[in-house]
Amino acid sequence: MAVTSAGILLHHGGPAPRVLIAHMGGPYWARKDARAWTVPKGLVEPGEDVVTAAHREFREEVGVPAPDLPAVELGAFRYASGKVVVVLAVEVPADLVGSPADPASDDLTTRPGVSTVEVEWPPRSGRRLTFPEVDRAQWTTWDDARERLVAGQVPAIDALAARGVPA
Repeated sequence: MAVTSAGILLHHGGPAPRVLIAHMGGPYWARKDARAWTVPKGLVEPGEDVVTAAHREFREEVGVPAPDLPAVELGAFRYASGKVVVVLAVEVPADLVGSPADPASDDLTTRPGVSTVEVEWPPRSGRRLTFPEVDRAQWTTWDDARERLVAGQVPAIDALAARGVPA
């Protein structure tokens, strides 16, 4: 059975529509930009519904809860590895950007509650280091998100566009 993850893609309209994406943490991704970003997401636990998992994972990865607003399922997107990511879209007011409740941050490494992962670094060194799963989150244009998201998540942006949401 395929591994399933669930995530939340925040978006807002207005004169400058944007989506919120997160840069993957750790040394492997540190100097990468293209295809090094993700929708905040994580594994759906056995018996857990995707909405609950998506909200839990958003809070764990970004360190703040996703806004409690209606979510629309954009689809289940299969990676080449076989992993499936269910992406939920949540439209937020544009004035969330820059407010105290804004989940975007140039440095998530110091935000309390951000989940971490332990990896061997450098590879085959035997040395285990801890890094945040994502190290920053930012609002970006839809076109920029298509260039920066991991390839398996780009169709989520297209699915959002197909729903008639203005980009």
